[in-house]
Amino acid sequence: MCCADWRFLRVLLASLLFTLSLAASAGVRVRVEHLETEVATREFELKQVPRPVTNDAATEAAFRVVQGRGDPNGGDLGVLHDGRLPGNEDAPRQAFFFAAGSTGGRILVDLQGIRSIAQVNTYSWHAGERGPQVYTLFAAAGTEPGFTLGSAESPDPDSAGWTRVAIVDTRPSNREQFGGQHAVSVADTDPATDLGRFRYLLFVVQPTHASGPFAQTFLGEIDVIDRQGPPPEPVKDTGAGGTRHWVELDGGETRIVVDDSGAPDLASWIEAELMPMIREWYPEIRRLLASPGFEAPRRVTIVFEPEGEGVAATSGSRVTCWTKWFRANLQGEAKGAVLHELVHVVQQYGRAPRAEGRTRRPPGWLVEGIPDYIRWFRYEPRTGGALLPPEAASRVRYDASYRVSANFLNWVTTEYGPQVVRELNAAMREGRYRDELWPELTGRAAAELGEAWKADLARQRSR
Repeated sequence: MCCADWRFLRVLLASLLFTLSLAASAGVRVRVEHLETEVATREFELKQVPRPVTNDAATEAAFRVVQGRGDPNGGDLGVLHDGRLPGNEDAPRQAFFFAAGSTGGRILVDLQGIRSIAQVNTYSWHAGERGPQVYTLFAAAGTEPGFTLGSAESPDPDSAGWTRVAIVDTRPSNREQFGGQHAVSVADTDPATDLGRFRYLLFVVQPTHASGPFAQTFLGEIDVIDRQGPPPEPVKDTGAGGTRHWVELDGGETRIVVDDSGAPDLASWIEAELMPMIREWYPEIRRLLASPGFEAPRRVTIVFEPEGEGVAATSGSRVTCWTKWFRANLQGEAKGAVLHELVHVVQQYGRAPRAEGRTRRPPGWLVEGIPDYIRWFRYEPRTGGALLPPEAASRVRYDASYRVSANFLNWVTTEYGPQVVRELNAAMREGRYRDELWPELTGRAAAELGEAWKADLARQRSR
């Protein structure tokens, strides 16, 4: 099977499409398409739900929050009808979402006149629990008996002049699969028939779950298709041109894609420097962190994002690299930074079982210390990037994270063997990490090991 065929098949398998017949409006069909994180791209490569357009009836509409409040870390309501899509799965300024910890809210859309609405389409993208869409859609012409705009805040819009059009819930049954792109199309079961003639739409938005504060959907775009409007013009790729590079391993079973749309000027460096590193080291990282019954992600996406001041971040099997930093560090730490993120891809601590609350949150210093250990002491030891001078012994802590913890882990593996890191990683991946693992693996507690490491570091002064 060729690469294009495999990608097409993977997208189809990742898509979740279903049809709902609603008692409130028997002629309404809700189509949902779900592209999982590993196949989602900034082009929103949808097969069953129409792609977003730039000239729909929502473009010039007035959007207003009538209940709840937007999260200050997100974009304003304008992002919902600007004809643009989020550039990646963690682009809060390119999405609208309700405040963290809230119960959601309501968005009122005034189309500035009665329209013959053929479809209402909504799009969201997030790598985790903010991906799915959960809302009830109401509509009104504004001429219904007793209707007022204030009724948008009514506890029961059905009895205040509104028509309940559809109930939307794109959540997969497995919460671990919430991440990715979610697209919804609400239309009549007969493509030639309109949903109705309406001026106002009301979205009553709910959180995707009730067990944490970060459950508000990252809504990226709302389209309202007017049957009598201009021919739809699909949104173009949100990138600025560029290339998709890829590495295939395991006879094509594993595919790592690098999208340089946010930094097309880095294409030659990606091809000549980054891709060979990925080809050699992704299998090596898998070997170093292997554990029984675990399979590392076989679909990994690395995206260069032009907006942002950080270095890089990983969510699931998707790595975001911020272009500004990489441009300044191509001849220095750039490849090592990507390798660090690939270790996060293989760690997959988010997959730990959650049953009965038994999962123990992995210590942050190990979450970041292990990638830096593999980076600085296995991938590029010649650079000495995590070496510490003897005089640092009096002020460092083994659990300081990143390079310092990497130095400590290297000392531990030198004294007790590389299986210590492998076993610690497996325990965190499986949700069974506890401090007692250290004496079980080495005969000494972590704090005791830390003191021995510091003493050995200090002795280097006299060597």
